[in-house]
Amino acid sequence: MGIVLRQSLRNTISTYLGFGIGAINALFLYTNFLTDEYYGLVAYILSAANIMMPLMAFGVHNTIVKFYSSFKSKNALNSFLTLMLFLPLLIAIPVASIGYVAYDTIADLLSKENTIVRAYLWYIFITAISMAYFEVFFAWVKVQMKTVFGNFMKEVFHRVGAMLLLFSVYFKLISVDTFLIGIVAVYALRAFIMMLYAFAKWLPVFRFKRIDKLKSIINYALLIIIAGSVATLILDIDKFMLNNYLPIETIAYYSVAVFIATVIAVPQRAMHQILLPLTAKFLNDDNRIELKDLYQRSSLTLFIVSGLIFLLIVLNINELYKIIPEEFSGGLIVVFLISFAKLYDNLLGNNNAILFNSDYYRAVLVFGVGLAIMAIVLNMVLIPRLGINGSALATFIAIAVYNTVKIIYVHAKFKMLPFTIATLKTLCLLIVFVLIFYFWDFTFHPIVNILLKSVLIGLAYLLLVLRLRLSEDISSSVNAFFSKSSE
Repeated sequence: MGIVLRQSLRNTISTYLGFGIGAINALFLYTNFLTDEYYGLVAYILSAANIMMPLMAFGVHNTIVKFYSSFKSKNALNSFLTLMLFLPLLIAIPVASIGYVAYDTIADLLSKENTIVRAYLWYIFITAISMAYFEVFFAWVKVQMKTVFGNFMKEVFHRVGAMLLLFSVYFKLISVDTFLIGIVAVYALRAFIMMLYAFAKWLPVFRFKRIDKLKSIINYALLIIIAGSVATLILDIDKFMLNNYLPIETIAYYSVAVFIATVIAVPQRAMHQILLPLTAKFLNDDNRIELKDLYQRSSLTLFIVSGLIFLLIVLNINELYKIIPEEFSGGLIVVFLISFAKLYDNLLGNNNAILFNSDYYRAVLVFGVGLAIMAIVLNMVLIPRLGINGSALATFIAIAVYNTVKIIYVHAKFKMLPFTIATLKTLCLLIVFVLIFYFWDFTFHPIVNILLKSVLIGLAYLLLVLRLRLSEDISSSVNAFFSKSSE
């Protein structure tokens, strides 16, 4: 776990930096510098692009991670990477052609409830392509165990770009339409910079030779498109479908609530970057002992760390809603539901990496497609009845069922569970903290209340985690930190 913890720590810092900047953008800048309608439009464009991204990438970012370590010669590796660079174009070019020919039909379908969407559909496509190639070049360096710069670009760069653009709107340096073009340009620039970094680490030598295991590679790429689309669909279909039932400004209110809860995903996002190539290596080497150890350690570490973030969000949410515009405060139930879903995601550890890099990924696709259909149906049923709360409930149910199925399946095929007795102890600790602190606040200004309560909860939680010896990895990391500090 040494390389995992080192790079995960750096990735966690950059991810939190990104989420901190994102929090300023989402809670204060977007809500005050843009109208609710245009904020909702931005959220819709980015959600739709996220849904399209796995299709545009042709599964290449996952395929690189799975097969890279299986090529032993430099010539074979160059042929493989050449294929990976051009494969996304097999999807991107036909989709662009269809979009050009059938633009009016697609626009009529997507703009029934909100006509403002009609003029911005190409923004979705260009952003999706940029996101896809960014992931391809990030995977290019992931397999070389270099994740820190890529994670910084993934989590920080586009948020800084959005912040600069938002201030430009506020100071009337650019119009809102120029701002929207700028958002798309930021994602395109991010992909370009990531390409330069990836090529600096491994400059491609284009070789158009036949590749061993070509059939397996193409089959995996085709199927992983579905897997990636399913995972993204479950996460972003809610905002996409809200556009079909409710005014577009509702997406803005929902997006703020979801962003608050999504902070819980930070540890998983940070650790996932290095867990993915390590898991693929253990699977390719058939090292089940190390794989099980990584599964349980990653699950426990993520559960403990994300549990603290869960507490800080849930126990401060009422105070937080006092310092943002009142119309955004209707998302309290959304925050709770999405927070539980994200906490469950962290509990899975490297479960996704095991499934997507093993020989059993085909079965998971079947589960995923069924659950994506379930998520769509639940949104169709619950949004008209419960509004944004219905969408959050649909997402929570879909994620809970999907995660449970994946845990059961990994246990059936690998005889491994991510849980240990320390997992149960951590769960009990979280429940106790919620019962003690939820109904109690200081009587000062909300920001002061949040800071004081967070410090109190954070210190008490950390001390109990160390006292109960819940995680060897966390204890050793804390001890190492204080040892270096005292030198």
